[in-house]
Amino acid sequence: MTTKFTPDHEYIRVEGSTGTVGITPYAQEALGDIVFVELPEVGKVLKKGDEAAVVESVKAASEIYAPVAGTVTEVNQELSGNPGLINADPEAGGWIYKITIADAAEIETLLDSDAYAELTL
Repeated sequence: MTTKFTPDHEYIRVEGSTGTVGITPYAQEALGDIVFVELPEVGKVLKKGDEAAVVESVKAASEIYAPVAGTVTEVNQELSGNPGLINADPEAGGWIYKITIADAAEIETLLDSDAYAELTL
């Protein structure tokens, strides 16, 4: 399993040809208490950089962009009734959607954990 990051503070955890996407702990901390999540539709085809979802907090609304191209295969329905899961556990229970990765080479264009840590200093 590989985890990569975007400069916009999304993560993608890659297992085979599936990626699990969410926002980083840094992003959820910056947003504050998450009060609503607009999930993408299963089957939606995304290009890298497309808006995939929206997270609203008490401070602001923030678009969640697709870190890679692919098709949404699953969404975290628990977030509909409990958006605070993103605050409590952004990298496990607070994931937003899963995507079938169209081009594995796009993963290599993303930041590794060291590069992402430097970005958030």
